[in-house]
Amino acid sequence: MSRMTNPSHPGEVLAELYLSPLDMSAIALAAELGVPRTRIERLVKGQTAITVDTAMRLARFFSTTPEYWMNLQRAWDLARARETIDVSGIKPFEAA
Repeated sequence: MSRMTNPSHPGEVLAELYLSPLDMSAIALAAELGVPRTRIERLVKGQTAITVDTAMRLARFFSTTPEYWMNLQRAWDLARARETIDVSGIKPFEAA
């Protein structure tokens, strides 16, 4: 099974693949989405996670899907968790 070992933060994806090519600022995007500018600024800086609300707004604006944005967040969260959570002491359940 393949998995991303070092996924990008969703805010980095937003900045590099969407905002930069459009020469759009976080403030301008926030205005288009109808959200506080700090929400997008913090997202782009990697200081906050994408919420369902933000994912839905980004999907609508960029003609993607909310799942796309939420999957970026999920991959980021799982990669960080794998670095910090030790589950090696848990014995897997075995059916009789």
